[in-house]
Amino acid sequence: MILSQDFLQENHSVSKLNVIRGLHYQWNSPMGKLVKVTKGRIVDVIVDIRKNSNTYKKIYYYDISEYNLNQLWVPAGFAHGFVSLEENTHVDYMCTSVYNKFGEAGINPFDKNLDINWYIKKEDAICSEKDLNAQSFEDYLRDPKF
Repeated sequence: MILSQDFLQENHSVSKLNVIRGLHYQWNSPMGKLVKVTKGRIVDVIVDIRKNSNTYKKIYYYDISEYNLNQLWVPAGFAHGFVSLEENTHVDYMCTSVYNKFGEAGINPFDKNLDINWYIKKEDAICSEKDLNAQSFEDYLRDPKF
């Protein structure tokens, strides 16, 4: 696949084993992301949150690592997250928009309505307070952004 996108920002994150990041999306100045792993391994999870989409609420899983060299294109309108399956995992994102803290949000990664398989035991998961306190998918539905 050939992408014809302008990338305006590059992000880099480093995660320990069992860290879950997400599910994030940016609705004001929507952001597409090209994701790759330069060290370690993740399972990347995206959820279609476009209310009028044929694949609305569908969850997709992708194995991305330094070993398989896979990359993932995450279009705007998808909530994005991942779990680190190795210590010291490095993830790079090329983004089509600049980060806007006033136009970004998240969905709780453990939302029961989505029932995402994070490929680790829930009790082993390491997750930020911000992500754990993110809205439920049901809350998102009350004011959908896509």
